[in-house]
Amino acid sequence: MALSDAAPAEAGACVVARGLTRRYGARRALDEVSLTVAPGDFLTIFGPNGAGKTTLLKTLATIIRPGAGRLTLFGLDPRLEPDACRRRIGMIGHSGFIYDGLTARDNIVFVARLYDVPRPVERAAELLEIVGLADRADDPVRTYSRGMRQRLSIARALVHDPALVLLDEPYTGLDQHATRMLRGILEQVRGRSRTVVMVTHQIEEGLLLSTRIGVMSRGRLVHQQLAEGISRDHMERTYHSVIAETIA
Repeated sequence: MALSDAAPAEAGACVVARGLTRRYGARRALDEVSLTVAPGDFLTIFGPNGAGKTTLLKTLATIIRPGAGRLTLFGLDPRLEPDACRRRIGMIGHSGFIYDGLTARDNIVFVARLYDVPRPVERAAELLEIVGLADRADDPVRTYSRGMRQRLSIARALVHDPALVLLDEPYTGLDQHATRMLRGILEQVRGRSRTVVMVTHQIEEGLLLSTRIGVMSRGRLVHQQLAEGISRDHMERTYHSVIAETIA
């Protein structure tokens, strides 16, 4: 059901995946997934639990390797140049990759130094201001709410100014206020011409920011299309129709 205009050309693409496959025992978490993401794209992928969305993001982040298929990031082969690829990627996952025993400031400074970011203390202060945590910068992360932790995770992912940002269910567990704040932060991320791939259950939030949308089911990317002009109702009908076809 992919539209012909849904996938950008490979030349100059930020992400090119062809036939990515990943097995866990007899189950295919990724089943010959192919996609192309151009610089500046905001691709949102919807799908039910167990569809393979997190496995796809971890593969794009070079956290795990596909069992088969080809992946190119920024024109590089991550198997041959993993460090060069990882330095250009920021990921917000379920764990957030943050340390509860440290303060927000110390978390960001620590990561900034890992990436050799110039003036790490100043960079931490800048990011904590952007995500609205400047007034809690020196409090331990264990005292943070779910929404505050998510905002800190975004600051951590952006500390080295990555070209590609990967978002794994960023709205999960957030109340309405936290959701609105997170939406504003992601709008700023998109506004700086970064490339973003997000997976989420939240159709309304996904449509607000995306340039392209896709649907995953049973390890396969079964639908892609441009996001412009797509209403929530239309996307919900498309989503349920596509999922029903894959499980029929």
